[in-house]
Amino acid sequence: MSIRYSQDFKDSLVKLHQEGRSLKSLAEEFGPSKDSIAISTPVMIQGQSKTLKDVKQLEKRLAILEEEKEILSRLA
Repeated sequence: MSIRYSQDFKDSLVKLHQEGRSLKSLAEEFGPSKDSIAISTPVMIQGQSKTLKDVKQLEKRLAILEEEKEILSRLA
């Protein structure tokens, strides 16, 4: 069974990580896995703050759009 953490809790862990705490120490002390914390940690991409989860969703959407474009070009 997976545990659902509140957004405030996730945000506080991300803030602690950005202040220098390691993912390993945060995972051991508070419970979520290192990967869960890393996924919630924002990165700057072309001046915009995105999380790894956002990037994965965008990559998935891009793949769908590229596939649709290829299908349409074959029909034309």
